[in-house]
Amino acid sequence: MNVGTAHSEVNPNTRVMSSRGMWLSYLLGIGLLHIILLSIPFVSVPMVWTLTNLIHNMCMYLLLHTVKGTPFETPDQGKARLLTHWEQMDYGVQFTASRKFLTITPIILYILTSFYTKYDRVHFVINTVSLLTVLIPKLPQLHGVRLFGINKY
Repeated sequence: MNVGTAHSEVNPNTRVMSSRGMWLSYLLGIGLLHIILLSIPFVSVPMVWTLTNLIHNMCMYLLLHTVKGTPFETPDQGKARLLTHWEQMDYGVQFTASRKFLTITPIILYILTSFYTKYDRVHFVINTVSLLTVLIPKLPQLHGVRLFGINKY
């Protein structure tokens, strides 16, 4: 008995980022995070940009590249259980519009952060490391790869 599975997709995780309004909601969420951080007294503008970048990249890494499986009951005999959300997106097809959007967004945020921190060395190194931790798992060569057995099960 499949209770609560009244959707037409085999795995709804495959279409969530290409659904209507999702990209706008994602960008508005980043903007809201930035405004909330700007409202904290005694925090400089370069620090707010770096915090916005770090929080965004940390959340993106955790939600897209760490969490595995699906919250829905799927008839795929457990195949989605072993895949991260990034690997499930668009049925694993590389270079779709959703994947390009989720790859370009941290890059643009990194460029904005670097500009508003005036390329300060400390901020630049922190933001570069943060960007690389989000971009490297998105490479097509790392689809399904678990380095050193981390997040294997």
